[in-house]
This record gives sequence, C-alpha cells and structure tokens, in this order.
Amino acid sequence: MEANLKKVRPYDRNRILDAIEEQLRHRPDLETANRKLLPCLIPTFDSVPPVWELRVGLFRVFYDVDREAAKVYVRAVRKKPPHRTTEEIL
Repeated sequence: MEANLKKVRPYDRNRILDAIEEQLRHRPDLETANRKLLPCLIPTFDSVPPVWELRVGLFRVFYDVDREAAKVYVRAVRKKPPHRTTEEIL
C-alpha cells in the first residue's frame, strides 16, 4: 500500500489516509455508501478473502478484515477513472 500512496499527490494521499482512519476505525466490515464487499473479486495482491473496497473520490482502497485480531489490512490503493471497472484497475 505504501508504494501505491507514494505515487499519489499529497492532497489526495491525505484524503485517502483520513478516509481510512475515519471509515475503517469502527465496523470496517459493514457495508455503507462508500464501503462494499467484493466477494467474487480475485485481486492481484495478497489478501485474505473477502476483500472490501472503500471509495475515496477517484480512488479505491482495497482491504480485508481480521475479526479475531480486530485488525484491518489495507492491501492496495488504486485510482479508478469513471469509465473503468474495479477488475480493470487491479
């Protein structure tokens, strides 16, 4: 994830980090307007199914949740232009 964020403008990077902190602190495994479960997604990065997506403007944060350890693992951050699908940006 850190390598993904280094490529992002500082303004967008701060928005993404703020959203991660705000949105994933409590109940990261609850679907909301900006979070959704991607049960059929086969990611190109290491993850533990199921994979979740957090929408932050044009960016998508992909993460998984370890309920037993009460931890969230952010696996990737990708820019998603409006004309592309989630599968295409992975």
